[in-house]
Amino acid sequence: MIALSWRAPPRGGEVRYDLACTGDGEEGQVRITGVEALLLRQPGAVDETISDGSQDALVVRVHTDEGLVGLGEVDSQPHVAKAIIDAPASHVMATGLGAIVTGLDPTDPDEAFRRMFRGSLYYGRRGAAIHAISGVEIALWDIAGQAAGKPVHALLGGRRREALRAYASTLMPDTPDEARRTSAELRAASYRGVKLGWGPLGRDAELDVALVAAAREGLGDDVELMVDVGLGWSDADDAIRRVRAMLPSRPYWIEEPFWPDEYEMYRALAAAVDVPLAAGEQETTAWDFERLIDRGGVTVVQPDVTRAGGLRETLRVAELARDRGRRTVTHSWSTGIIKAASLHVLAVLEEADWFEYCVQTTELNQRLVRERFCVVDGMVEVPTAPGLGVTLDEDVVRECLVA
Repeated sequence: MIALSWRAPPRGGEVRYDLACTGDGEEGQVRITGVEALLLRQPGAVDETISDGSQDALVVRVHTDEGLVGLGEVDSQPHVAKAIIDAPASHVMATGLGAIVTGLDPTDPDEAFRRMFRGSLYYGRRGAAIHAISGVEIALWDIAGQAAGKPVHALLGGRRREALRAYASTLMPDTPDEARRTSAELRAASYRGVKLGWGPLGRDAELDVALVAAAREGLGDDVELMVDVGLGWSDADDAIRRVRAMLPSRPYWIEEPFWPDEYEMYRALAAAVDVPLAAGEQETTAWDFERLIDRGGVTVVQPDVTRAGGLRETLRVAELARDRGRRTVTHSWSTGIIKAASLHVLAVLEEADWFEYCVQTTELNQRLVRERFCVVDGMVEVPTAPGLGVTLDEDVVRECLVA
């Protein structure tokens, strides 16, 4: 078959993927027998007008003939991602992911990634297809870790740190008073950073500045404040004025001020202000991040392991970013599965300082996995159990499963 592999670029060079031929593996190995795509949704009313991806989720379960089951997650439009996984075979480059990986060795996630990338080429290469591939790839790393009796980070090169600083991540409240109160509550919960995003940001320049100022008041001087504009600004000159007006509030970074492909506006803002720009949760594969860095001038890249292509591709993005003098802070908003997967990746990076900790109160964010990622003195420990180190709470799965 044709396989896709990645080479680290020289500083300033381009991302390169190489094609090579690989075989079908050895007989007698453990094999994948099926892939489940579980569509979950928060019980009761869901507010579809807000940007809260923790209200629904697509959980991937990969089954094997040895009884090992791997967990993954896709933080995307769950109905679309489920269709990509469940679709039957059409032809060699237009086949559903479950059909592609059934029969493969689950302890070789890299080979499965190459097969899925090639097998979805006609409808994939980016977007939802890569999101769905990410979920399956994560589940395979979970199986590989269980089979080896080791945590995933041990298979990815070994952890360099046992815990990471957590910043609380939630939506920006509608009013300055609410922003001040929310920030004060999160400060009291020992977070060392707080990110407030989306919500009303972008509607009005004065309100943007007032919300950020109120958040800073609630946090005091010793907690970092990240501001996620949520694609809310549409003019570089206006964005420059808004960021400059926010400078007294000391934003740690400004995240996603513009739509993903508006590289010229990103670069103009980056050149005009000293506040770092962060972006990348919308991107898939190292190719996209190469453009974001080289054309957009983004300082903090934010790959999401459930969207960018999985654990290995996120590591490639981080390597690319480091080579270009940028920082990687993974995006991790949704359930405990993405929390665990992100922590494993961050544990092995040469440089990593922050972990995004979604604090939404939805059932899926709070209860889907049995393990609790406790924040102690502002730090979250990296899981050490075999695989990802998380198990589903089947009661929550039954409560949230969409038939």
